[in-house]
Amino acid sequence: MAFVAGILLNLAVFLAPQSGWAQCQAAVGSVEAAAKCTARTSAPALAANIDPNKSYSLDELIDIAESNNPQTRIAWESAKQAAEHLGIARSAYYPHLAALALAGAQREIVPWPKPLGAPDGYYVVDASTLQSGVDLKYDLYDFGRRAGRVEASKAVQLAAAAAFQRTNQDVAFRVVTDYFNVITAQERLEASRQIVKTAETTQDAAEAQLANGRATLPDVLNARAAAAQASYDLQASIGGVDTTRVVLRETIGVEPSDVIQVEQPAAVPLPAEVAESTTSLVENAMQQRPDLRALTEKLRASEATLKVANAEYLPEIHFGGYAGQESLWASLNGPNVFGHANESVWAVGFNAHWNLFDGGQRKNEVLVAASKRREAEDEKREKEDAIGREVWTAYVQFRTAVRQHEAAETLLTSASTSYDASLDAYRYGVKNLVDLVTAENQLAQARLAVVQSRSAVRISAANLDYATGNLLRRQPPLAQPVVKNPQR
Repeated sequence: MAFVAGILLNLAVFLAPQSGWAQCQAAVGSVEAAAKCTARTSAPALAANIDPNKSYSLDELIDIAESNNPQTRIAWESAKQAAEHLGIARSAYYPHLAALALAGAQREIVPWPKPLGAPDGYYVVDASTLQSGVDLKYDLYDFGRRAGRVEASKAVQLAAAAAFQRTNQDVAFRVVTDYFNVITAQERLEASRQIVKTAETTQDAAEAQLANGRATLPDVLNARAAAAQASYDLQASIGGVDTTRVVLRETIGVEPSDVIQVEQPAAVPLPAEVAESTTSLVENAMQQRPDLRALTEKLRASEATLKVANAEYLPEIHFGGYAGQESLWASLNGPNVFGHANESVWAVGFNAHWNLFDGGQRKNEVLVAASKRREAEDEKREKEDAIGREVWTAYVQFRTAVRQHEAAETLLTSASTSYDASLDAYRYGVKNLVDLVTAENQLAQARLAVVQSRSAVRISAANLDYATGNLLRRQPPLAQPVVKNPQR
């Protein structure tokens, strides 16, 4: 799988060449293609264990998750079951042929007048039979019952395939979020180490001033306390890295542990703008979101089910036939006076079945089906409203994250300059330790703000693709870096 330069910024492109098994060796495409894929293939074996000496790229982690995560495997099996139910519905169009075999014996008393030859007023008839053959049943016409069931099953299959696609997007987005959380924790750890060095520099300056008689012992103690606090925060950052690794392993579906290494993001600019308008984003989401497609197919299934319920008011016409061989041994009052018969037998005919009264069963079935259709319509409308909100929220979050990152970069530059100036001024006795510690705290906060804002830009860019259904598709990222034309 090729690793494209901008994949870690938006998750739409990096899976385009050959995403994992969950998309049947291709990126997210049509729901119909996903339905065929899940119908004819089975979920693969679980992925291998994590190699502690290997650094995993983001696309590799998503492949592992889509192979191991139970949610993707459950969605796969659900889609496969829906395909089998469609096969069951289509089988009603074919005749049913069964082999039959019968062997038995029977004795009956037949009343008969004595004057006509029955000494006791009856005869005892014994009969033994052996019969084998084939029985044929075929539904000739049912006024749309079978067509409605097939239509409903087809819609259910497509709904399950769409849910399968959305589940893969869900898992992929979780992996993206957890991956960037690991990266952020590692960057925060590096920032914490820099904060410790800055605190130690401040402490060294305070102790030097104390040795020169230009500082007091409380100043040195305050500097030492700040350095100790920085070391304390450093340990928290170390624990944060381990915690995010545990969460990442859980998401990709391997045993809990903090042993996993990830590759660093590619050295490319962060995304900073979205070319499309929010109106276009919402419209694309309505076309691309698999979960909305699943509800659309659910509505189609409910409409087909309503057709079947109405068709129950009409008759059904069936054709039936039987052909076989029968052997019969019969006797009357003991001796075999009838002899033995061994002949071919057959029967053929048509019948019509029409329920005239059922105590309101069909009426209630129609009412239930109509209610389910209205329920599906309301669910679809609710999902459309939710998608609009989600796209708008994702867009605003991305825009805010970009602005915050720009402000954090400016803050870091100012805080670094301020700290360097305050340190020089403190060494020359122009400023006191309080001013230096204040500048040190501002620099520490600026470093952490840059780390956090960078993570927010990455995750919010991926979230915008996720909200619009663009994730895992063969389409460019929605959020792109700002390209500045070189001056001529």
